[in-house]
Amino acid sequence: MANSKYEYVKKFEMEDKLPPCNWIIVRIDGWHFHGFSDTHEFDKPNDENALNLMNSCAVSMAEHFTDIVFAYGVSDEYSFIWSERSQSYGRRASKILSLCVSYFTSMYVIKWKDFFPQKDLKKPPCFDGRIVLYPRVKMVRDYLCWRQVDCHINNQYNTCCWMLIKSGKSEKEAQELLKGTLAKDKNELLFQQFGINYNELPDIFRKGSCVYKDYAEETVKVDTCGNPVKRRRERVVVGHFDIIGDGFWDEHPYILKED
Repeated sequence: MANSKYEYVKKFEMEDKLPPCNWIIVRIDGWHFHGFSDTHEFDKPNDENALNLMNSCAVSMAEHFTDIVFAYGVSDEYSFIWSERSQSYGRRASKILSLCVSYFTSMYVIKWKDFFPQKDLKKPPCFDGRIVLYPRVKMVRDYLCWRQVDCHINNQYNTCCWMLIKSGKSEKEAQELLKGTLAKDKNELLFQQFGINYNELPDIFRKGSCVYKDYAEETVKVDTCGNPVKRRRERVVVGHFDIIGDGFWDEHPYILKED
């Protein structure tokens, strides 16, 4: 690019390169999604099609941005864990954040009809985002624990609240009835009044969604003797697990492998 007398304006651009040896978490959250879900008449307290749409967008993210090693989502929120070794986009925060938010939002629009074939998109979905850095795997694990505990607390409350509303209570009355209640009280309310065992609700509602890379052997061809030739292939999968305990991480040690 040719030099000009106007180039001095570049000096006002801020340096935003993220420090090395830190895990990068990009958290994307729906903006004004209460109104968005009302406009599109999402099922309450959980719309499985809407959740699966979010999960599908997260899978596309993990396939497109190869440095994403794990993602966790609940409701209209998704957290994407980027490898501590990532050098994508020169580790520039503005590049990583803006690309993540714009790509996720674009995929949400593109995939809408796959999950809501009978509903037109009446208003644009909007997402905001932030970047958080953690220098240790333990902190990344604790972050994910925090989000999954939040998933459980919010889902249990919302399930109770919406069951009360559907039974004839106003939103204010339902909130008053739930004020000060403990987890065991909410479980008892659901079972006694509505015959719902909270622990038997779908895992996608209670535990959220995990997106990660898994490996499987696939037959790619058959040799001249008729024997199958197999290769280990990577694929991005979605699951609904407890990620607070060690079980999932012991089975998948490669996901958060620390240098």
